[in-house]
Amino acid sequence: MNFPRRRFLGSSVVVLGSSLLDALATPLWKWNRSLALSSTRAASPESPVQFVNVAREAGLTIPNVWGGADHKRYIIEAKGSGLAFFDYDQDGWLDIYLTNGTRFDEKWASGQEPTSHLYKNNRDGTFTDVTAKSGLARTGWQTGVCVGDYDNDGWDDLFCCFWGHNILFHNNSDGTFTDVTRKAGVYDERVRWGSGCTFLDYDRDGHLDLFVCNYIQLDPKTTGSPGESATCQWKGIPVMCGPRGLTGDTNVLYRNNGDGTFTDVSQKAGILKPGPRYSITAASADFDNDGWPDIYVAVDSEPSILFRNNHDGTFTDVAVMAGCAYSENGHEQAGMGVGVADYDCDGWFDIFKTNFADDTCNLYHNNGDGTFSDVTFASGIGINNQYVAWGCGFVDYDNDGWADIIQVNGHVYPEIAGHAIGQQFKNPRLVYRNLGNGQFKDVSLSMGPGIAERYSSRGAAFGDFDNDGDIDVLVLNMNDVPSLLRNDGGNKQNWIKIKLVGTKCNLTAIGARVRVVTGNHSQIDEVRSGSSVMSQSDLRLHFGLGKAQSIDVIEVKWPTTQKIERFTQVKANQILTIREGSGIVSPPSPTKGAK
Repeated sequence: MNFPRRRFLGSSVVVLGSSLLDALATPLWKWNRSLALSSTRAASPESPVQFVNVAREAGLTIPNVWGGADHKRYIIEAKGSGLAFFDYDQDGWLDIYLTNGTRFDEKWASGQEPTSHLYKNNRDGTFTDVTAKSGLARTGWQTGVCVGDYDNDGWDDLFCCFWGHNILFHNNSDGTFTDVTRKAGVYDERVRWGSGCTFLDYDRDGHLDLFVCNYIQLDPKTTGSPGESATCQWKGIPVMCGPRGLTGDTNVLYRNNGDGTFTDVSQKAGILKPGPRYSITAASADFDNDGWPDIYVAVDSEPSILFRNNHDGTFTDVAVMAGCAYSENGHEQAGMGVGVADYDCDGWFDIFKTNFADDTCNLYHNNGDGTFSDVTFASGIGINNQYVAWGCGFVDYDNDGWADIIQVNGHVYPEIAGHAIGQQFKNPRLVYRNLGNGQFKDVSLSMGPGIAERYSSRGAAFGDFDNDGDIDVLVLNMNDVPSLLRNDGGNKQNWIKIKLVGTKCNLTAIGARVRVVTGNHSQIDEVRSGSSVMSQSDLRLHFGLGKAQSIDVIEVKWPTTQKIERFTQVKANQILTIREGSGIVSPPSPTKGAK
């Protein structure tokens, strides 16, 4: 007897999973943990770190437009989109790119159409909207975004996913961007729903390749109406149809030809073998420590994917064997976002995946042998199951040297308003503090007004926009203005921030790994494109150092040559630029042709 994932089964039955079978297969001790919802949680003492929403003061006042505010007829209106922190002008300060959508049957006056926006960092806590000059203003259903210097000219470019046709924007180094989608060979004549994307150098030839997630083959003309079938209702409430009942799509891998163009190698590389999936977000990292980048894909309502790099231009989906395709109980989940980090500092990258309501998110611990263990409940993060979870990331918000977790939430069905189902359309954010022993503690209620505020959020990006030594959070809120959550107090402990510049590897240094050692404590991270949910975070690597005033060892492993450079006795609380083969250098001047 099978039930649709989001169909009402009765609150007395569904506690953890998405079906009666989930509930029956769940041990009683997990039910007890799951019942500790926000309504029963007492307020916590105030944390030394507070997140404050400074978006309006910073000049981020233009609202997101994404489908109907009170009613969603099609699934595209509910899914939402991502955003980006990236330094488009190479001045050492994070700028902001915000995606945007549109509405069905809305007739916009000329010049009033909602568009994507680019904001330049003024270096004083404020931003200036430079969209008009940049050439990035587009109207449409823009979903995901990722960043990388695909042509190695020293300036990071922008790939933007759409329901429609994706766009590759070339950074012209003068504050403007040019649409080179057709010229670069990444234009698809078909209307597709691109969602997440990530640049990576999968063949280690020094040129960034591109992986693109495709979600659903959506045609509104053939899509059912809210409530007309089991896949068009949720807990007895008529809602938009999907994803169940709709046709999934296949993902795409483009190989960089080294001349500014790409070739679709999806078939040859084995990317099509898993078949159509409801893929949303991709993250690339070397999960098995073999020196080659792998790809993890969060998939909605179906098994997630882990593409292991075979070192010969092909990939194999090993997610089922590796233990990161399903929940701990072996059930499909509605995967949304992905965070990657070595949270327990054992030298192997772990995975955090966000999921739909009535389910927990996943924390997959890397066992170091090609497999993962689902430690969601054992780690303490399995206490929240009432949220539809989206953007996420491992963020050492207090600079103690242990990666914490920040998660943003937002329901997809505004129609639930007025129904007593224990869930709301607008939700607070969640923060899990890493206790340094494999355990996390939900400290959300003590983290300030920026965490407590309620929106139906989607994308989240993480980075230090004010260069003060702690990590801030940028959040896209559906049909509302964005949130810019400034971290106040995180820099009371020490830190180091590292910008890597490749020479033999790709100039953005995506895939480069850094190891930071202070005393007996060792941390690792890699430069990564994409992840969170359909979003791009700061490409600089940030490490909290706790009380340490200096770093004993910094090691950089460059992805193409696999050579390791070592630096010793480095002073804390500074932003370093390390250039491959040249060591620690001054920040590169923003002139074209850095390579």
